[in-house]
Amino acid sequence: MKVVLILFLAIAFGDAEHRGRAYQRDKVCQEFNMMGREKFSGLAIIMNSIKYSNATWEEVMNIVREIVSLAETCCAKEADPDCYDKGATILSTKSCDPNSPFPKHSGIPACCVHTGLERKLCLADLKQPLKEFPTYVEPSNDELCTSFLKDPMEFTTKFLYEYSSNYAYAPLLQIINSTESYLKMITTCCTSKKPNRCFTEQRIQRKSVEQLTIIANKLCSQYAHYGNEKFKFRTMIMFGQKVPAAEFEDILPLAEQCVQMLPKCNSIMEDMQSEISAYTLEVCNKLSSKSERVATCCKKTLGETLMCLYSMPPAEPLSLSPPQSPKSKVLCDKVKHPEANNKYSYEIARRNTKLPEVFVDRLHEAAVQVVNECCAAADSNTCLENKRPQLRAEIFKFLAEANALCEDYNNYTFTDFKKRLRQKFRKRTPTATSTEISELVEKQADLASTCCIINAPPVYCNEKIKSAIPLMCGQETCLIH
Repeated sequence: MKVVLILFLAIAFGDAEHRGRAYQRDKVCQEFNMMGREKFSGLAIIMNSIKYSNATWEEVMNIVREIVSLAETCCAKEADPDCYDKGATILSTKSCDPNSPFPKHSGIPACCVHTGLERKLCLADLKQPLKEFPTYVEPSNDELCTSFLKDPMEFTTKFLYEYSSNYAYAPLLQIINSTESYLKMITTCCTSKKPNRCFTEQRIQRKSVEQLTIIANKLCSQYAHYGNEKFKFRTMIMFGQKVPAAEFEDILPLAEQCVQMLPKCNSIMEDMQSEISAYTLEVCNKLSSKSERVATCCKKTLGETLMCLYSMPPAEPLSLSPPQSPKSKVLCDKVKHPEANNKYSYEIARRNTKLPEVFVDRLHEAAVQVVNECCAAADSNTCLENKRPQLRAEIFKFLAEANALCEDYNNYTFTDFKKRLRQKFRKRTPTATSTEISELVEKQADLASTCCIINAPPVYCNEKIKSAIPLMCGQETCLIH
């Protein structure tokens, strides 16, 4: 299977040209004939649904049919030796046509400036941005079986498309394992005399693999978006809010271990399950003694443990004194104290556990920007000492405002929540018109309804919070911005 995955990419984009066209064609055809058209087509649907996760089912199927047809035609005994190379070139040319029936991507025009192998490699390297709002909703048992029994082939292709495009950042082998087990469940239960009982039993059996796919997709997508350092920071904040009894020194190695395994997310050859298992075991070993909730999660299977840990609501905050901000010389010494900024934000997070991670993240970004600007100044110490009192005041002002916003949102009905917002803005801005107050209320209500929730969408909320900071800062000139 792993060899097939490598060669499959060669079929679509011709990126193995350096190995020799004849050798390439022979190996592809050997595997195509071994797998058969149906399995080969299924793999093509998965890979193109991952690659073009925002494309329609019709667009994905258009390119899949072309890829399968290319393999089928060029693997025939009577096919010309250069059949594959010509076909791959035609595919890349067709992708560049503005009226192409293939999936659309914002990066395609830039790729199409190139020609030959360079164009094919560019097209092969395209990836959709982070998909923050999954759209796949599993139908009821009756709906599943009605659809499956009516047309098993169409049901299979649509499921592979919907599932793969929604979990496009999960490791490929994980998606293959999950979709195979799901389709096996459908085939078994929709032909069973007691389908509902069958579904219940089968879902219990595949629960771990399903949850592992969901969590792997979440981790891999955020890692792809944020990169090493930002993802490491967000992981520390998450653990700090779920297990505030843990010290920064307990959490830092866990975040670093998570970051070290995630570059393998894009591998089409490696099964990440062993790395994920080792990471989960380390989390359980380090944190079970600090949280009964973690200890309970760690009694489950691998996928269920991860889902339990990442779905765990924030803990109640500990009664701790306000954190002391690092000294100026520590903040600017990135060699001896590389984690100084992260540690301070971690201390804030474990004291404000109910404040969604996206707010802590935005605060951290803004504070680090101020620190970096001062550290680059001629007299960094004076710069930081001058700005420290205002920065500290703004941080605690922001925390108070954000905590109050999210606490009200979670404790009141939406109607009452907006009434409280309106009252607050009337007191704060007595000269504002009714229209201006209504605009402020709607803006804050929209922010709260999207971002004052567990697992709030980070990219979307970052911009929302950034635009709301002037209201939370309470000053005309905010250092936090």
